[in-house]
Amino acid sequence: EAGGAALGRAADRLFSLSGLFAVRKPKGPTSAAVLNLLKERLLAEAGVQTNGNKRNQVLKIGHGGTLDSAATGVLVVGIGKGTKMLGTMLAGSKKYTAIGMLGKATDTLDATGKVTEEKPYDQVTKGDLENVLQKFTGDIMQVPPLYSALKKGGERLSTLMKRGEAVEAKPARPVRVYSLSLQHFQPPLFTLDVECGGGFYVRSLVNDIGKELSTCATVQELTRTAHGPFTLEEHALQEDKWTIDDIAQALEHGTALLLGEPARKKLKTQHPGETAVICE
Repeated sequence: EAGGAALGRAADRLFSLSGLFAVRKPKGPTSAAVLNLLKERLLAEAGVQTNGNKRNQVLKIGHGGTLDSAATGVLVVGIGKGTKMLGTMLAGSKKYTAIGMLGKATDTLDATGKVTEEKPYDQVTKGDLENVLQKFTGDIMQVPPLYSALKKGGERLSTLMKRGEAVEAKPARPVRVYSLSLQHFQPPLFTLDVECGGGFYVRSLVNDIGKELSTCATVQELTRTAHGPFTLEEHALQEDKWTIDDIAQALEHGTALLLGEPARKKLKTQHPGETAVICE
């Protein structure tokens, strides 16, 4: 009986959690799969049976912006009433570290895809690359990748592509790059730090940089180092911390962080097809 009471208290505590926190997404699973795993862990810890149990429907949890399967880093999660705050997170500032490779292009614009083109890159100097970055800073137009979470007729473009269906590129749209800098240059590899607004694709950026340098380029590794006030080093919970207690603590920190967050001017442009993913 004591065990049952303790589980009851754990369940009550779980269902009272509300706000935003961040987890560290590992390389491999989709953002939605990470969310489902997190939800399973929490329900199991609270002793809530998920089969045919209505209480499973009550746990609202969502994430504020998809990270590619091959990418790692900060995934902001909303729980309870926090899910209503995820829409504003989508438009917020994000920081990434990307390792690009010159001389190769792939259909996915990253290392998971099939190589579609190879070009020489020996002529590219560090100075060339630094000069090109200036063209991609500020308010720019960007064509989203075909392999993406954007939708056509209710289905993700990436799903249609994998089925072999013909997919037209979405039109270029306005995006904002707050800062862009070259951290390392060791051809064919180069490392960029990027801070951008909502709806921005680092894979498209690296692909466009390759074209601008009269070669081609693709993302080898991508890490989201910050999303809004949540940083990878300080706030993203590792998998062993996906517990009710650790999340309760992270939610307290999250509230304090959000109160201290300076408002970034958001681009007025809405990017249809990008929504916070919420599962109930």
